Amino acid sequence: MNIQKYCICYISFFFLFFFMFLNFFFFLYFTMNNIIIMLEWEIISLNSTSVVMSILLDWMSLLFMMFVLLISSVVIYYSKSYMSSELNLNRFIVLVLLFVFSMIMLIISPNIISILLGWDGLGLVSYCLVIYYQNLKSYNAGMLTALSNRIGDVLILMVISWMLNYGSWNYIFYMNFMSNDYSMMIISLMIIMAAMTKSAQIPFSSWLPAAMAAPTPVSALVHSSTLVTAGVYLLIRFNILLMDMIFIKILLLISGLTMFMAGISANYEFDLKKIIALSTLSQLGLMMSILSMGLPDLAFFHLLTHAMFKALLFMCAGVIIHMMNDIQDIRFMGGISMYIPLTSLCMNISNMALCGIPFLSGFYSKDLILDMVNNSNLNLLIFLLYYLSTGLTVFYTMRLLMYLMINDFNLLTVYNLYDEDYIMLKSMFILLFMSIISGSLLSWLIFSYPYMIYLPFNLKMMVVYVMFLGGMLGYLISNMMVYSLNKFIMSYNLSSFLSFMWFMPNLSTYGLNYYFLNFGQKLLLNVDFGWSEYYSGQGMMSILKSYSMLFNVFQMNNLKIYLFSFILWMVICLLIILML
Repeated sequence: MNIQKYCICYISFFFLFFFMFLNFFFFLYFTMNNIIIMLEWEIISLNSTSVVMSILLDWMSLLFMMFVLLISSVVIYYSKSYMSSELNLNRFIVLVLLFVFSMIMLIISPNIISILLGWDGLGLVSYCLVIYYQNLKSYNAGMLTALSNRIGDVLILMVISWMLNYGSWNYIFYMNFMSNDYSMMIISLMIIMAAMTKSAQIPFSSWLPAAMAAPTPVSALVHSSTLVTAGVYLLIRFNILLMDMIFIKILLLISGLTMFMAGISANYEFDLKKIIALSTLSQLGLMMSILSMGLPDLAFFHLLTHAMFKALLFMCAGVIIHMMNDIQDIRFMGGISMYIPLTSLCMNISNMALCGIPFLSGFYSKDLILDMVNNSNLNLLIFLLYYLSTGLTVFYTMRLLMYLMINDFNLLTVYNLYDEDYIMLKSMFILLFMSIISGSLLSWLIFSYPYMIYLPFNLKMMVVYVMFLGGMLGYLISNMMVYSLNKFIMSYNLSSFLSFMWFMPNLSTYGLNYYFLNFGQKLLLNVDFGWSEYYSGQGMMSILKSYSMLFNVFQMNNLKIYLFSFILWMVICLLIILML
């Protein structure tokens, strides 16, 4: 039974791992010889509009596919142990494989129709995975996720209808001459909005922390490295088109605010998975904002390095949640580095990569991004948003470290924590290795030219200053009583505003449906149960009832009335006869 149960795990792991290596060698070959291959299969041609299934293979799609396949293969191997008590393990693995297929569909298509197929597949499979544990919380989270992503799907459908004007849906051919076109402005606005829904920028941010109701391997694959970066990838592909638009500057502001908001909210959160989800949101804001400044290669670089250490971080969180008897609250944890050292090692290294500690993978992309921000001619607000968010990243990482590794264990008086789940550890070590080397490796592969950004000393050291400041504040505030800082600095209202993601979950649920439901209730009371009843069912009934009561009085065997009506009838009959 066990062999049958785990057979699909091993087959899919080896299959994906093999394809990952294949993609890597293809990527090297394509990069060295500067090759781009475009394959087209015409499905139907109707009135000079052809529906074509196209595949674009260039260095970017091959590299991204390699990373998606690596993370998904490792996650499937990890699930063998993590989901071992699951009866329907095969169903889970098939859902993950469907997700990978949708993602690959999105990556390799230069055609907006096949992009929609992949995009929609991602949303659908993501919904199925979020509601995998069937309870009310998962259902609510799944509906929020699915409906937020539907907005992006509808926008891409609208892009398809707008692109009918161009005679083909292969947007890749129209990039250069479309940028001055008015209909192109509308298309670019829709593409930006669609990317914002998928990559959870303000005002669509609330679904990403809610989606943590999914199993942890799903969070590692879907909500850290692949699905949420689909929006960034779409914008990287459409980059030539967007650069002259005013919308991209608005996106810069929105993504900067997302980065800042997620950094603040992560410092108030006590749910382990939600802290990591908010850190993902912060990094997505970073990718989107550097993309808005016209540096798509840098955004892609950070996308790949971030995918590695964030998937690893989620896997470590999964192991810790298992150890803690499925409790996710970090206030119960503490001192785990004594008991599960290898998991703690992975956790610390991925956390340090997230902060941008030198020579780990996160450093290469984050440092380059911040240097380019210093080099750009943007205003002080954007500059401050970038640096405050970097400081906040170190802040919440330090706080997490204090709660998990350094404080005392708060769960039980008698406990047994062990670090011997070798299947989980093996899969985590693959990603650990990648989290260490992928930054330098990719910086050699993507940027094949040497670069040096020349800045004044204090600007160059600005990253180090904010990191030290953030780390110190994180350490000091974690050592205080439970947020005694709030009593002195912030009122209850302000701190609740900051901790609830700027009220975004409330706004995107009650804020949207309350007024409509209220209006619907009034409509129901006044129209359905009110005037329409008065003029139709109930009104007719009351009129008929009153008349029948009147007739009933006449028919109560009263002789006078009987004789009088008889005479009346006779008079009427005589009148009719006379008239005839």
